[in-house]
Order: sequence, then structure tokens, then C-alpha cells
Amino acid sequence: MNQRTGTGTLSIFAPRPLKFKLNDNGRPILPLLTTKRVFTRAIIAELLWFIEGSTSSLPLSEAGVKIWDGNGSREFLDSRGLTHREVGDLGPVYGFQWRHFGAEYKDANTDYTGKGVDQLAEVIHKLKTDPYDRRMILSAWNPKDLSIMALPPCHMFAQFYVSFPRQEEGSESKPKGHLHCQLYQRSCDMGLGVPFNIASYALLCHMIAHVTDLVPGSLTHTMGDAHVYLDHVDALRTQLEREPRKFPDLEIKREKGGSIDGWKAEDFEIKGYEPQKSIAMKMSV
Repeated sequence: MNQRTGTGTLSIFAPRPLKFKLNDNGRPILPLLTTKRVFTRAIIAELLWFIEGSTSSLPLSEAGVKIWDGNGSREFLDSRGLTHREVGDLGPVYGFQWRHFGAEYKDANTDYTGKGVDQLAEVIHKLKTDPYDRRMILSAWNPKDLSIMALPPCHMFAQFYVSFPRQEEGSESKPKGHLHCQLYQRSCDMGLGVPFNIASYALLCHMIAHVTDLVPGSLTHTMGDAHVYLDHVDALRTQLEREPRKFPDLEIKREKGGSIDGWKAEDFEIKGYEPQKSIAMKMSV
């Protein structure tokens, strides 16, 4: 199939959703791919960048995380008709929509404090005050802003849900709720993007559970266009020959509660991650 990047893909639509446990009898689990090494430092850095509401790729690049460099380059921005943008200014992408949905976007240097809808804060407030609410939604898809984004969102919509285990007979303490997240991803790069996205939203669910005093429950990943780039086929065949290993544990080194803001990479420790060796795949932009 021919598509935007010109690389060519093999594609199917709406495969069966993937479901991952985020804890096993109290052991916090991070679903990180084990048949090849995943760049976990980049996953954490990008997620914290989203939460900050940042729209410039430069802070990530300066930290050695280059995953947005291609989409923030002069050549790419010009190809999108964004010739007025500074290099690295991606427009109102994920973090902007999460924290300032509906605000008028000017540039990556503008202070948007108090502007737009802070969807992430609203989700956390609802989880704390009305965990049965059916409107705990985080949407990155804003049709009004698509034309001024360097790249429209691939992972575009997440819904949160709390389940409550049955209270044991004779117990006076009410069991804690379990937080679940379902992600809808419209465009799914199975070789590079999907393992990254699964780990990122699992980590987000762990973080939100931590600040709302809930137990991480599960992540469901629902896909639209699931595709393999033609130049990834041989690498993925090699990967499919490998035997998966156990998912690692996740330790969060912060007190329960607090804010979703101000987290640092040092707040996370991934334990027991023993992936097989890396497999090189080129990112299409």
C-alpha cells in the first residue's frame, strides 16, 4: 500500500485489541517488549514532555531523545506549509491538547497557563471525586488544529475506568479501585511505534493511579490502521523467531498522591527488564 511517507506498507484494519495486566497480585507490571530492546529512556522523556504540555522537539533532542527531530526539521515543517514556524515547533500536538484543548495556538514559546481545557487535570479530578464517571476522556484529536500540527496524533484517544473488587465478607476496609485505560490508536506502526505507545500509556496509567491512590489495573490497546513498513519486514521476521520473556516490574519512587506535574525520570525504576538485543528499524517521517 502506498501512503504518506512513500515507504510502502502492509496494512490491516481493526485487528483484535491487545490487553495487558498492569499488576499481578500487587506487583506493578510495565508491558515492555522483550523480543528486542525498547528505548525506555525515550518513552519516559516523551511522556513527561506530553504532560508538561510542551510543543517543541528541542528539549527532547537536547536530552538525547531524537524521535521528534524529523517532524520538527525545517524541511518537514516547510512541506506541511508551516514555513513561519521555528525549527522544532511542532504546533498544538499531544501535550497541548492534553493540557490546553481549545486554546488558540501561537507558537512553542507562548505561556498557555490557564488557557483551554486541561483534560488531564479533569480526568484526575473525576477519578478522585466520582470514579464511576463515564466521561473520563483524554483526546488529542482536535479537528480545528490538525492543519497546524506538524503531525496529526496517531494515538488519539484514551478512556479511563475504575473497577472495584468485591469487598470480602466481614472486612471493614473497602478495597481500592483498580484503574484501567483503553487507548484508541488510528495509525499503528507495528515495528517501531506500537511497542513504544503501549509502554507509554501503561506508564501514564501507573502515574495517574499513583496520584489518585488507585491500583493499576489494565491497558487495552485498540488499533485502526495497523501497518508494517516494507523496510521493516525482514527485521520483524527476525523478531518473530524470538521467544518473549517476562515483563519487568515498575517501581515509582514518589509518595502516593501529589500532582501529575513535576515528575522526573528518576522517579521511575524499571526492574528485571531483560530484553533480547536490539533490531534496527528506520523511522519513516
